[in-house]
Amino acid sequence: MLPRLFKTGASLEAFLRPPRRAGKRVGFVPTMGALHAGHLSLVRRARRECGAVVVSIFVNPTQFGRGEDFGRYPRTLKRDLELLAALKPDAVFAPGEAEMYPPEAATWVEVEGPLTRRLEGAFRPGHFRGVATVVAGLFLLVRPDRAYFGLKDYQQYLVVRKMVRDLHFPLKVVGCPTERERDGLALSSRNRYLDPEERRLAPLLHRSLERAGELLRREGLPVGEVLRRARAPLREGGFHIDYFSLVDPETLAGLKGPALPALAVAAVRLGRTRLIDNLLIR
Repeated sequence: MLPRLFKTGASLEAFLRPPRRAGKRVGFVPTMGALHAGHLSLVRRARRECGAVVVSIFVNPTQFGRGEDFGRYPRTLKRDLELLAALKPDAVFAPGEAEMYPPEAATWVEVEGPLTRRLEGAFRPGHFRGVATVVAGLFLLVRPDRAYFGLKDYQQYLVVRKMVRDLHFPLKVVGCPTERERDGLALSSRNRYLDPEERRLAPLLHRSLERAGELLRREGLPVGEVLRRARAPLREGGFHIDYFSLVDPETLAGLKGPALPALAVAAVRLGRTRLIDNLLIR
């Protein structure tokens, strides 16, 4: 049986009223749809830890920049509902754009400071303003006790966590490990853009991050040398590197020396597809 589908916050709120009154914890998995095994792992964890589970599906226009893939981003609601059926979430919230951004809306949520200016923030101006605004709106409509985010989007997780702390949202943000293909490629809805040759090359991104970790942890090389060696296979493989950095896992500030823990984080372009990934080095 397909999960219950709701298009408005009011109808979802009415549906969640009884489980809230019964003292059930509400778990929330926000997505943009085109679901894959990574999303499903978040739903499974929410199902284990919460008495009621809501999954949202909304392709958020405000987090896409000019020339990005908003128009071609996959929208597969029917298939998404079929995938979710086996996991039995209590509700799927799939609002329209007017529900999330009423015509008269003129309010933005913005996490200021270095956390949103670095890495993705530097290459995608306005991206995190769109993320923070839509996530804040979803939190207010769903009112979850726990919200689950995949750590492939590590910077997004940090930004959402800071927003929740700064604005005193009464919920816990839960970061969940990245799910990968057998060859190491991080699962992403955008992987379907890759042609067969690009798909063959794509796991090199994860292997390069692992190489950076090995060089930093075992050989203690200077950061610049670690990055030079780790980036080289990507350049040779025809990847365009937006960034490939070693940073502090909490602040995302670039490392000055071989300190641990560290985060190896990268965004690259392979053909028309932009891939991001990261690896925590302990």
